[in-house]
Amino acid sequence: MRIAVTGSIATDHLMTFPGRFTDQLIPERLQQISLSFLVDELVVRPGGVAPNICFGMGSLGKESILVGAVGDDFADYRSWLERHNVDTRSVHVSELHHTARFLCTTDQDQNQIATFYAGAMSEARSIELGPVAERVGGLDLVLISPNDPEAMLRHTDECRQRGIPFAADPSQQLARMDGADVRRLVDGAAYLFTNEYEKALCEEKTGWSESEILDRVGVRITTLGSKGVAIDRKGEEGVHVPATPVSAVVDPTGGGDAFRAGFLTALAWDLPLERAAQVGHVLAAYVLETNGPQEYEFTKQQFLDRLTASYGDNADNEVAQHLNI
Repeated sequence: MRIAVTGSIATDHLMTFPGRFTDQLIPERLQQISLSFLVDELVVRPGGVAPNICFGMGSLGKESILVGAVGDDFADYRSWLERHNVDTRSVHVSELHHTARFLCTTDQDQNQIATFYAGAMSEARSIELGPVAERVGGLDLVLISPNDPEAMLRHTDECRQRGIPFAADPSQQLARMDGADVRRLVDGAAYLFTNEYEKALCEEKTGWSESEILDRVGVRITTLGSKGVAIDRKGEEGVHVPATPVSAVVDPTGGGDAFRAGFLTALAWDLPLERAAQVGHVLAAYVLETNGPQEYEFTKQQFLDRLTASYGDNADNEVAQHLNI
């Protein structure tokens, strides 16, 4: 099963300021702020929704096809992803812009000042999926995750035109899109991923009820945080899959991406939806317990042991034959 993952590609530049931002603010001078913070820590991490998902799939032994736009500063990141079972040959390299960057400084009270530079991501709208499909011998599923909004709409329209099944994952871009665009993203999706809040926002923006959305998508997957995930299909009783227990949440960044990675990988293994959600939950647990969305590691036996502890021996038996790591 050939799966293309479209979406943002970025690097995260995370800095720590040992003081408090509020101590540097003068109330009567807030209309003219000019401040510089000397930080004592800088961590640069690979990020972006699409690479996070591809990395997660690769960690389970499943190669995926990354589709997005980057700058000519992508070489090191490309090498990292290719070492982790990601096909990067369909990534567009901009001649004008740098790869998108998220720059964030956190003070000792966990207040944050952040800036996002979209950069090359704006050129994702120029990417055509046809040549990608031709290069790999056809696509069985395209995940359309948060990206340049025009790119998301283009990819969705092209999937419909070419008859390629697609999964809609609008996530944080729901807030900036109008109802017509959200309907265009969702209608006809084989899978629709949202969290609880996004589920309600999707219904509000489209003007469609829960039932009407189920008329238009194959499977609706709603992540519920620590409560697990709800899976709904038209005419069938909904399924709730509890989350994998987590020892301690170190960093929530990338948890949802990891769930999607595990879910899609299990679909590629031809496992049922409930089992796919279980694989997604276990992978997400590793991310939540690690600082960073692509820094986690595990062995095949560790993954299977955790899957068994959470969901029983049958889960182990079904997944073990596919887990090629």
